[in-house]
Amino acid sequence: MGTGLLALAGMAAAAKASAEESPHAHHGARHKSLADAAGTCVGTGQACLDHCLDLLASGHKELAACAKSVTQMLSLCGALQDLANQDSKYLVKLAGVTTDACQDCEEECNKHADQHEACKRCGESCGACYKECKALAT
Repeated sequence: MGTGLLALAGMAAAAKASAEESPHAHHGARHKSLADAAGTCVGTGQACLDHCLDLLASGHKELAACAKSVTQMLSLCGALQDLANQDSKYLVKLAGVTTDACQDCEEECNKHADQHEACKRCGESCGACYKECKALAT
């Protein structure tokens, strides 16, 4: 019985090694840092937008531009993350547009970063995503 388990373990290890050598095993890994940065932007952006909407509802109109820039960034970064994971032929073009949106969002969030932690985190993640987008273009 011990020999059978050992054989199964050996087969599983061989299958794993074979999958790691497969050309499909690294699919999407080429742009992992960009996909991760875009995903972080989406997460922090959702928290920032929720925060902005709560404050807007209580009369804090100064966050309207922040909410608008975050909303636009969310649309683009979600698509960017998907295309980066797919190694899409459209990735470079979308990254160019997303660079602008992330830069705008970072600037808007930085206006409120001292007063609102959600804006600070969103601005930081947009800055990181912006850099990843720029690196793709070079």
